[in-house]
Amino acid sequence: MSEINLRNYAYLGDAVWELYIRNKTVLMTNNAKKLHQITTSLVKTQFQADLLKFLDNFLNDNEKELIKRARNLPIPVGRRSIQHEYRQATAFEALIGWLYLNENGRYNEILKLIEGSDLISYA
Repeated sequence: MSEINLRNYAYLGDAVWELYIRNKTVLMTNNAKKLHQITTSLVKTQFQADLLKFLDNFLNDNEKELIKRARNLPIPVGRRSIQHEYRQATAFEALIGWLYLNENGRYNEILKLIEGSDLISYA
């Protein structure tokens, strides 16, 4: 598989992460507003930044290098007020996108680590 742009990995990772979360939350309630609130709380910038911080001790050198490069991507003007969080979230999304395409077994390991943490709650 040819290497794609880090921004594209982040783009894919955003979609993959949201689909993963939606699969987890879709049967929780029939109330669309509550479902949206639960889902958005788990895909928002701050939460993704927290997940990346949690994962830091579990990542290998190649994954840490990918994250470092992704954190240095240019930030859209509208996101500058939360620049640090946005950079962390972008790095998380790039990691998820890269693992999803290139190392599916490792992708599943990372998801299990996240599920086993006390960070994620579907309530």
